[in-house]
Amino acid sequence: MTATPTLSGQRLTITGMRCAGCVAAVETALRATPGVVEAGVNFADCTAQITGSADLAALIGALREAGYDAAELRDEAAAETEREAADRAHFQRLVRNAVAAGALAAPLMIAGMAGWLPALATSAGQWFWIAAGLLTLAAMMYSGGRFFTGAWQQFRHHNANMDTLIALGTGAAWGYSMLIALFPASVPSLAQHAYFEAAVTIIALINLGSALESRARGKTSAAIRRLIGLQPQTARRVEGDQERDVPITTLVPGVLIRVRPGEKIPVDGELVSGSSTVDESMLTGEPLPVTKQPGDPVTGGALNQTGSFIFRATRVGADTVLAHIIDRVRQAQNSKPPIGRLADQVAAVFVPSVLIIAVLTALAWFNFGPEPKVGYMLVTTLTVLIIACPCALGLATPISIMVGVGKAAEHGILIRNGAALQRAGQLTTIVLDKTGTVTTGRPTVTAVIALPGFDEDEIFRLVAGLEANSEHPLAQAILDAVCQRGLGVPVAERFEAVAGQGVTGHLAGLPALAGNRRLLESYGIDTTPLQAEADRLAVTGQTPVFIAIHGHVAGLVAVADPLKPDSVAAIRRLRDLGLRMVLLTGDHVAAAHAIAAQVGIDEVFAEVLPAAKADVIAQLQAQGAVVGMVGDGINDAPALAQADVGLAIGAGTDIAIESAGMTLVGGSLHGIADAIAISRATVSNIRQNLFGAFIYNILGIPLAAGALYPATGLLLNPMLAGAAMALSSLTVVSNANRLRGFQPPAAPIVHSPASQTHGRNLA
Repeated sequence: MTATPTLSGQRLTITGMRCAGCVAAVETALRATPGVVEAGVNFADCTAQITGSADLAALIGALREAGYDAAELRDEAAAETEREAADRAHFQRLVRNAVAAGALAAPLMIAGMAGWLPALATSAGQWFWIAAGLLTLAAMMYSGGRFFTGAWQQFRHHNANMDTLIALGTGAAWGYSMLIALFPASVPSLAQHAYFEAAVTIIALINLGSALESRARGKTSAAIRRLIGLQPQTARRVEGDQERDVPITTLVPGVLIRVRPGEKIPVDGELVSGSSTVDESMLTGEPLPVTKQPGDPVTGGALNQTGSFIFRATRVGADTVLAHIIDRVRQAQNSKPPIGRLADQVAAVFVPSVLIIAVLTALAWFNFGPEPKVGYMLVTTLTVLIIACPCALGLATPISIMVGVGKAAEHGILIRNGAALQRAGQLTTIVLDKTGTVTTGRPTVTAVIALPGFDEDEIFRLVAGLEANSEHPLAQAILDAVCQRGLGVPVAERFEAVAGQGVTGHLAGLPALAGNRRLLESYGIDTTPLQAEADRLAVTGQTPVFIAIHGHVAGLVAVADPLKPDSVAAIRRLRDLGLRMVLLTGDHVAAAHAIAAQVGIDEVFAEVLPAAKADVIAQLQAQGAVVGMVGDGINDAPALAQADVGLAIGAGTDIAIESAGMTLVGGSLHGIADAIAISRATVSNIRQNLFGAFIYNILGIPLAAGALYPATGLLLNPMLAGAAMALSSLTVVSNANRLRGFQPPAAPIVHSPASQTHGRNLA
């Protein structure tokens, strides 16, 4: 299994992002950099994924030009450790900021409510408020200085973000208050009210809300941390008679490694001596341990349970399956589903729109409001700026995507991008390939039939000679059977594979064919002598492979491929979800229908050439179906790409996996139902978050502007606006974290007949 390829594979950590508006500004700056094909920013973990040929220095320079900073993200494990440490430091800093601002805000607020503060009109009162203003300024610079420096950077680059709103709001409150503290006679007596406590309280509340949000956001990357934690830091390397523990970073392909009971397998490899049972559940989602014997592959991160064994490393470092899984999860968490684009579009114009609304609010209260007009104008404008911060809007989608993709990874489902995650929950039709998907993909020979003039061993040898050059599972089954009989295999010349039909070549100088009826008929060879027997085998789910020598049919070999143990239960589970089930295969019609009957599928497309599989998917889509295609072979790749959601079997080819939106690591079809359930839960969570964020701003801004004042005489307090803004972000993050406890419905236990087998053609 390989990770999703990118042109440059650049991943950056971004600093300075405060809200959804920042996401739009960062993406715009990155996409404008020469050589960038696409750039996606994840506000939830402050990272960016860039594809293209852009130089790293150019990318970082473009971001600095836009008012942000960035650094390259390389080592995932080290980056995750650094991020955890940075998150802890950031949380502690926010708490200190909140406490420092609150230590000044609380006494001022309590004294003001109790009527203990002196009036501005008196000399003592004026000096008191000047001192309070200076203390407030110090607290604002210590606890909220980042808002003002951030706002200035954005202003220099002709942008605006959350920092802009907070800096303008609190800065205006402090500036007005300091003005009347220095020159109280410059405004009417009714307007002589200082708002120092409001400014510093807002800073305290925003810091507190950000601290709580930071703590909650840290939980969303739990899936990545668990995956990284699967890999041990050392391995027991075997060198002759000596064994010693070495860092896994020193391992190279080909070295021998011992794994003892209870230890995790450090890297990918092939078992060479010993045997054991291995728990691969954290990688594949499959709960049952797997028995490993010499020659079997072992996967880094899996837990060895019983025996001790030695294996040869085949993939290390970033090439291991675990590393690719982590990379795939990371990429998916950084991607955006279509539902998230609405938030991006709104965020791109949100802050400028809020600034316009704030100006209109100020003008309306100054021109039409009651006395003290300046006081009312300041309160409403400040409240609009504070309550409108779009933090919750920016978090609504990425925070749920991070949790949902991580939850899918826990169940052995690797999601390629956010679009696939969203679309999976909308599927109406599931199209299944047969071999390696519904079946085990490990066929066995069940019968050999020879026409007069040939015997079984000769037919075996002839077929094996042609199939020796083929990589198809059917060919391997025939070769295994020939080896078991101890027969020699002739060398085929001029070998050629005919897609969807079989193979051709020359044996002992004579033209020979091995494949289905279409292949022989295309060469004008009559299959009538064996057709009745072939039909009988096909009806029972066995695949007949005809062999022809020098233009005449000579015999056939029947091959059967058993069902996967859980195929019947998984397909019943999908049918119970109301999904239309379709079997799509290149196999003989009778064989395909035999298998479909065993697993409970009514709709079958058989004898479909590889190039035509995508056409079948397109036909179903034209009928209005939202199609999920499940396959594992190279010939499934076009259909996987054509489908609304392609689901590749993890044991399949890299081409199939790269063509699919999702990968079922364990290979079980139960993963389809799990993926659909996780998709629906995640999209529902995103909708809840978006609804909450939009409603908060849609209702909050008019209330802040004073929409209720004419009817009720009530205004929203700026301090309440600051608390509500922080609470909205915390609510979105907390709601997304509910997904961490989600579990797909348990799979029903359905026993499939072990004796039922079926086969397929060479195609």
